[in-house]
Amino acid sequence: MTTPRFLQIHTLHHYPAALLNRDDAGLAKRLPMGDAIRTRISSQCLKRHWRVADDAHALAGLDVPMAIRSRGTLELIRDRIVETGISTELALCAVESLRTGGLLDKAGKEQKGEEALKTGQAVLMGKAEIDYLVRRCAALATENTDAKALKAAVLNFLKDEKKNIEQIRHGSGLESALFGRMVTSDVLASRDAAVYVSHAFTVHEQQVENDYFTVVDDLLRESGEQSSAGIFDTELASGLYYGYVVVDVPQLVANLEGVGIKDCFTAPPSQRALAGRVIHHLLHLIATVSPGAKRGSTAPFDYASFVLVEAGDWQPRSLSGSFHNALPTSTPQLRAAAAGRIAEQIKQLDAAYGSTMARRFLALDALDIPDAQRLPLKALAEWVQEIVTAGSAGA
Repeated sequence: MTTPRFLQIHTLHHYPAALLNRDDAGLAKRLPMGDAIRTRISSQCLKRHWRVADDAHALAGLDVPMAIRSRGTLELIRDRIVETGISTELALCAVESLRTGGLLDKAGKEQKGEEALKTGQAVLMGKAEIDYLVRRCAALATENTDAKALKAAVLNFLKDEKKNIEQIRHGSGLESALFGRMVTSDVLASRDAAVYVSHAFTVHEQQVENDYFTVVDDLLRESGEQSSAGIFDTELASGLYYGYVVVDVPQLVANLEGVGIKDCFTAPPSQRALAGRVIHHLLHLIATVSPGAKRGSTAPFDYASFVLVEAGDWQPRSLSGSFHNALPTSTPQLRAAAAGRIAEQIKQLDAAYGSTMARRFLALDALDIPDAQRLPLKALAEWVQEIVTAGSAGA
């Protein structure tokens, strides 16, 4: 039996004529690798689309509080306090004190009025944390109707509040349990990521084209004049992308249930059950949710043509080396050839290091993966959930 300490998820997705992820110049993002420049999709872009996806396997459907990433979270807290019946002046005073007391800025930088409502960068806060702070501030404002007294009360309660906030179940939100949270706050806790996401890249040389287009002005056209209201261009790219995700199961269980990392697989299955459900949903999202800008004009949607899940106890290793030498774009049946390269890389790694993982895979093309059973997505996700909950994976 294999301990599923790490789950490695390898995918292939195909997107034609799309602008999936733009750089600062509005061009498709690039990645130099091996013998060719590739088109890439950043990990941040991928995670964002998985987080906000709204379908049958949405993370928001797991009955775990989500989180909000924004520079305006303190403004939200102010507005929520006002909704409880507290005056705007006292609500603003409470928010100023939260910031001064080190809620979002470790140094507790003094800021007044509207300046106190915006942070220098977007901060991830769990909805449960926000609800708790709103309740406490509203209660303190009810007891302390003088602004000076309220400020002192809020600063005093923040001094010993870090442990209380840390103990809120799923307080920092499901997103931080998955993808981590780094904060400089004196009150909020940082959280290590349990899901590691690689930048996806094309298995072949980049294929890009400058798309020239015009916008027709209907009223000008009706009057008999030239009907162009603007001439524009944008870059579109086509490609078959290799994606790679690692789930650190003990870290995820620790983030969700508070179980010590070393105790993950000695804890009862009930304490791994939620992690199993989360990964079940995440696998569906990875396989079926597409990133991409310009959706209205490119419809950049695809389901994975290949998904391989490996469960094991050894340190993870990517299979990106399968494509260090880019596949020629003229390769017959490029998609099948790419999956075949992954299979060959696994054979070589198993021969060198031994076969140490349990494997299952989904593929649209005829394919053999060493020591792996072929499954449809539903069964593949169920297998992942089962082995995480059970704490062990068969061959």
